Amino acid sequence: MRTFVVQTHLCEARNSNIAQLHHAPSALTQATTGVLPLQFPRIWLRSMIDNSTAHSPHRNARKLLAACAAILLAGASAFAQSAATNPAPSKQPPPTVRFTDVRKAAGITFQQDSTQTDQKYYLETMGTGVAWIDYDQDGLMDLYFVQTAATDIYTPPRPLRSALYHNNGNGTFTDVTEKAGVGAEGHYGQGVAVGDFDNDGYPDLYVTGYGSAILYHNNGNGTFTDVTARAGVADEGLWSTSAGWFDYDKDGWLDLVVTNYINWSPKNNLWCGERAPGYRAYCNPGNYSGQKTHIYHNNHDGTFTDVSEKSGIAEPESKGMGLVLADFNGDGWPDVAIANDTWPNFLFLNNHDGTFTDNSLLSGLAASEDGRYEAGMGIDAADVEGDGLLDVYITHLDFELNRLYHNNGDGTFTDITYSSHIGNKAMLLSGVSAKFIDYDNDGWPDIVQANGAMVDNVHLYHSLVTYKEPLLMFHNLGKGNFEKSSESLGPDFMRPVAGRGLATADFDNDGHVGVVVNCRGDYPELLRNNGGDGNHWLEVLLIGTKSNRDGIGSVLRLTADGATHVDQAKGGTSYMSASDPRIHFGLGKSNKIDSLVITWPSGHVDTLKGIPADQIIAVKEGVGIVPHPFPKVKHP
Repeated sequence: MRTFVVQTHLCEARNSNIAQLHHAPSALTQATTGVLPLQFPRIWLRSMIDNSTAHSPHRNARKLLAACAAILLAGASAFAQSAATNPAPSKQPPPTVRFTDVRKAAGITFQQDSTQTDQKYYLETMGTGVAWIDYDQDGLMDLYFVQTAATDIYTPPRPLRSALYHNNGNGTFTDVTEKAGVGAEGHYGQGVAVGDFDNDGYPDLYVTGYGSAILYHNNGNGTFTDVTARAGVADEGLWSTSAGWFDYDKDGWLDLVVTNYINWSPKNNLWCGERAPGYRAYCNPGNYSGQKTHIYHNNHDGTFTDVSEKSGIAEPESKGMGLVLADFNGDGWPDVAIANDTWPNFLFLNNHDGTFTDNSLLSGLAASEDGRYEAGMGIDAADVEGDGLLDVYITHLDFELNRLYHNNGDGTFTDITYSSHIGNKAMLLSGVSAKFIDYDNDGWPDIVQANGAMVDNVHLYHSLVTYKEPLLMFHNLGKGNFEKSSESLGPDFMRPVAGRGLATADFDNDGHVGVVVNCRGDYPELLRNNGGDGNHWLEVLLIGTKSNRDGIGSVLRLTADGATHVDQAKGGTSYMSASDPRIHFGLGKSNKIDSLVITWPSGHVDTLKGIPADQIIAVKEGVGIVPHPFPKVKHP
């Protein structure tokens, strides 16, 4: 029995505006006690710090922080004692995988510009996304980095543009932005989504941003054309963050979902934080009203129709940051899950008639198990327990918990953050983006997460928190039991960065999934997975015919040596980023696949048997395995 719940209201109050100032009240009570917290008035807090005046001296914050730290330590002790009744799984030998940052050797010189000023424009803290895209279909994953732009009070020291890098197949990349025509100069970019919206065999780029978005059509010859105006997907006047492609009506053409954030502008930029030199900070999104999620229906002729209102997606106010598009209730139709910032997370279930039902509150995804609306940012879905259902992971900022939700199979979810042993192991990190990744190919999806505080001077308010933070890896020991394995993955993995967009890919075509992180105001990280595990794997590129060309919405069921692995071709994921579209399966010690059953969105089922492991295959709907180049990168 834990007995110190009453003390933690001070920390909860302290966090409601100082913790990040940018984001939600913390879950410190739940993190340290694991029980339903008591509710306490926050009058004391309001006298200490006001969003516009912040008139109290910062020494009070430091005193309170010291008290919070003591409570946290007490909470950790109590939680450790209570864990005796729910022990963690026995430790396995640490994986031998290491990640190495090869950005410099690869020739990637892109540097994100935060456009930071002392006015603390809300835009500045967000960072930008990154995407893997095989734009020339040579079987090698290329890279696209999203960039910002000048503002009314910031002039960059150099011209800013987003950047496309071609994978040369020898461990290096070449900047082909100018030739490709995807620089998006003057566009304050945020995120990126990749999808073949016209089914011509070449993936296209949708770049979100402040004020508008851009749709680049892939011409199939190494160049792109801006078709935003004709397509009707500019998302004009809104602050678009993440986006994802999926075929919500299963007509064989990809539709587009765009999450929009808050109604901020330079004209309503508030002063947040204390009015002392260096203490001004980025505000909590609670100071601004939210915008609406948009969905654009593909008309099959290069144009889209805004069906946001008709579909029901745009009914609730949103503060969207990340999304994942997948079938969560097993009815064969793709649904929409959105991570919202200090706002209820969304789950829209597909009604099969072009509309969606808002099942957010009933589903259990809207809040934590103790009813908190936290700073939802990154989101992804995978079957972490081996029951064939997609579970959901959502990142949050420091003094909150990163939440793992178990899929109950009926449109509802259960918060298993503690029973999965994720718990409060990362509560001092600010989780931004995350992806499920079987980094050691043992057959169980792990979690890789980019971290970094939203406030660059966060140390003035949190002595326990830093602005730059290392990446995080939760290793799945089996059936959804996780342990933190970050420290075993090498010094490059542990180097502190201001992480924002994160995407994963097997960019060497060697069966080992690597990671790219777009870092705020810095060079990106390109982390190569050295694959020192000895396990087997299989990767599958889907080629739809009756279904959309990318096969998004397909369900893959792989069986090897009696073990079954289930995954889906999903839209969205992470935070403002797009990952390798190929479905990756870790196989452990199995060197052959007994069967691979692919159920396409059209309803067609392809069954493949006796597939050798350790290869990348292309599967065409209704045909089976077809030839496709997947050259293995030869490093110098």
